[in-house]
Amino acid sequence: MNRLKTVGYHLSMGLVSFLWIAPILWVIVISFRSFDDVAANGLGSLPHSFTLSTYQQAWEDADEFRALINSLLVTIPAVLLSLGLASIAAYGLARYNIPFRRTVLLLMLMGNLLPPQILLIPISRFVELIGYYDTLIALIAVHVGFGLGFYTFVLHGFMRDLPREIQEAATIDGAGPGKIYASVILPLTRPAMAALGALSFTWIFNDLLWSITVIRSGEKMPVTPALLGLQGLFVSSWNVIAAGTVIAAVPTVAVFLRFQKHFVGGLAIGAVK
Repeated sequence: MNRLKTVGYHLSMGLVSFLWIAPILWVIVISFRSFDDVAANGLGSLPHSFTLSTYQQAWEDADEFRALINSLLVTIPAVLLSLGLASIAAYGLARYNIPFRRTVLLLMLMGNLLPPQILLIPISRFVELIGYYDTLIALIAVHVGFGLGFYTFVLHGFMRDLPREIQEAATIDGAGPGKIYASVILPLTRPAMAALGALSFTWIFNDLLWSITVIRSGEKMPVTPALLGLQGLFVSSWNVIAAGTVIAAVPTVAVFLRFQKHFVGGLAIGAVK
């Protein structure tokens, strides 16, 4: 009976895994097919050709190198600023008796509950009013502002559960709040920081909504809006669009693989008390 349950579990999980990765594999296969093959046999047919020219075409026509650089120029500062500010805020709210700290935490989190669509016009007008419209700085600020509440909430939970004795021992040794934060709290929350860093990198790097809201110039567009422009130029060249999508996915996959161990560790800390 137990063996039957184990076999059923593995079969069901295998099916779920296949359904999860099937669209990804489908896009990769399409990216290596020629235009004539796709036009003649359809997207859902088995491949009858193999070509690398789609990647060259996507790279050149979408100017993906420039778009990838723009995405990295936005994503890396936004992730570092978001996690840095969130960790400081979470440290103060979790480890010290700040008045109305729960209210402050809830107010920060409530900002993430607002649908971003209703804020598109106000954010766009505000950025234009202060003179930063169509700049990467504005896009960085938007991502930091919208991610700060969620990251603070998550890190607050991790820091709150750390033993008080560790902080008290550091205080007895003469460490101040800044020293305790940098030398004690941050090293202990590294798995959580890595997990949030991997998630935020993916979210920001793949963003489309805010990119087209505060950026207007084509040479400043990140990679996702660049792919959208590629679809406008080649309405039926889905193989080229698929190739561009695969190229754009490489940085996020690399970041996840690099921090995979810390990511899993962060999830385990949150699941096991």
